[in-house]
Amino acid sequence: MEKNNKSVCDRKHFNTLFDMHAESLRNFMYYRCGDLYQAEDLTQDAFIKLWDHCKKVLYEKAKGFLYAVAKNKFFNEVAHKKVVLEYTKLPQQQVDVESPEYQMEGNEFMERLERAINQLPEGQREVFLLNRVDKKTYAEIAAMLAVSQTAVEKKMQKALIKMRKIVKNI
Repeated sequence: MEKNNKSVCDRKHFNTLFDMHAESLRNFMYYRCGDLYQAEDLTQDAFIKLWDHCKKVLYEKAKGFLYAVAKNKFFNEVAHKKVVLEYTKLPQQQVDVESPEYQMEGNEFMERLERAINQLPEGQREVFLLNRVDKKTYAEIAAMLAVSQTAVEKKMQKALIKMRKIVKNI
């Protein structure tokens, strides 16, 4: 059996692949998405990716590569549209983050939060800051402090309860 030595990176062979598969790939994607412009974009993207990866793709596998790339790009676009749709369904809060009132409220909250953290007992403050600022897990904190994970969980619970009370009263 003779091995085909055609390279996808050879412009002549690439053009041959384009001539052979562009129309059928576009039609395939059009039937899938129902939008001719989108189908043409997906086809172009697939050929661009083939050219970008021409050294990695065997000439005999180019057709399969093109179809896989186009389908995956289409599925990614559909998934993105779903995310956008879900986001638009969420109630949008109208807050002017540039307003001086908003910035002042944020600054006041941060000051209250700092005061509340400073009022925590040392053990609770240490656990709270390790978890919430340094993003350590309870198990990591327990190992660092040489205490049980249950002890860390209890300190964190007490810290959160106390923080809520302090922030409300400040």
